[in-house]
Amino acid sequence: MEDKKIKVHVESGQILEVVVSSKKSDAIWIVLGEGIHNAKCKLTPTRNSLAYAGSVLGREIIYERSVEQVQADIAQEEHDSFQFRTR
Repeated sequence: MEDKKIKVHVESGQILEVVVSSKKSDAIWIVLGEGIHNAKCKLTPTRNSLAYAGSVLGREIIYERSVEQVQADIAQEEHDSFQFRTR
């Protein structure tokens, strides 16, 4: 099984590719790092619903997709998972 990854912006200007452990329209759970040196973070929608923001180890993390875009992504993933190939 392949891990779902997204790109997030860190307050220092870096762009990190992180693993998504759970994705819903009201919150996205991500994992930074690998192995025993990982950290989980919950990203929640901002007030204007144009991005998701969270904090891990005192650093702010931003995922720049709106709630509507994330809902569309979730619907597409669900649609793709229910597609069956017949031979």
